[in-house]
Amino acid sequence: MLDESLLDSPEGLAEADHRGLLRGAAEAGARVRTAARHAAEAGVGDLKPDGRPRAVLIAGPGAAATHAADLIGTLAGAGSPVTRLAPTGVAPAAGALRWELPGWVGSVDLLLITTPDGTEPGLSLLAEQAYRRGCTVVAVAPARTPLADAVAGVHGLFVPVATAPYEQDEPLAASAPGVLWALLTPLLALLDRTGVLVAPPDALGKVADRLDRVAERCGPAIATYSNAAKTLAAELADALPIVWTEGISAGPAGRRFAAALAELSGTPAVVAELPEALAAHGALLAGPLAASADPDDFFRDRVEEPPALHARVVLLRDRPIGGLTAAPGARDLALSHDTPISELEPEAGGELETLAELIAITDFAAVYLALASRA
Repeated sequence: MLDESLLDSPEGLAEADHRGLLRGAAEAGARVRTAARHAAEAGVGDLKPDGRPRAVLIAGPGAAATHAADLIGTLAGAGSPVTRLAPTGVAPAAGALRWELPGWVGSVDLLLITTPDGTEPGLSLLAEQAYRRGCTVVAVAPARTPLADAVAGVHGLFVPVATAPYEQDEPLAASAPGVLWALLTPLLALLDRTGVLVAPPDALGKVADRLDRVAERCGPAIATYSNAAKTLAAELADALPIVWTEGISAGPAGRRFAAALAELSGTPAVVAELPEALAAHGALLAGPLAASADPDDFFRDRVEEPPALHARVVLLRDRPIGGLTAAPGARDLALSHDTPISELEPEAGGELETLAELIAITDFAAVYLALASRA
């Protein structure tokens, strides 16, 4: 059950936030600036690449590496295919994970290693394997870790990850807001330099500014009625989120939102892109999860018996309403099955800015749902 009173208690939220999730969301803009400075100090801006790599491979543990690969792949397009190297192993622990390079990787490819830990022996071995193949290696990880030493040993480029002191107290969740931007920002700066995507320093500055504005609008001191993230968290209480996305950039934001809901608050969610989502999830809205399938029992004990779980559509769009869009069809399908719908759409801006805004608002919403559900 969601404690809605906690949503409007900044002190209560701070007391419940043992993992620093709200602080990480609020400091996302500052984290982007720090990470961009680390990248510049590491020499990313001075690189003189011969050309764009044939392929970009991304390796790292947990959801942060997955989301980074998804975002970079979306922004890069088909020019340089982006592949995430999924780890194998018997447990999600640093010492148990292993990564392998595909057989085709060679000197014209780029390996990016990204981790908030840096103690994974498998990543150090991967860097050595890439060096033997002639593949360029770049790592974003904590300084003074085995991975930092390994990358320096194979003449790769190492960028220290931007961290905060409070993150040393508790193990970081892979979907924590601060982790994504700390790991992603140096990679964006690097890939802009190599011509894989467009993310110049001024664009990263605009991303940081946009994240700051979202933090002002969605922070814990802002009341629920005027706070888009708190409102969304309250709407998703006791619901199965069905996340639909429209627009190229909204896809990665929706997939990250679903992963953050599962990891941070224990809320399952399904996600798909429009217009395919209408066919893929139509049966979900017509089945027992629809609000009309099991009307609220008037005689149900409101204290002892939880309400029935019903679907709620969350529509994320990265472009303004107008033109060719599947949004009206999505609304009609949801409402025809008495399924409520929440919509988020960023302010106008560049692709990186609008993507950052969608991620920031949904990050705040996932954190609020996690904190208020555990009260």
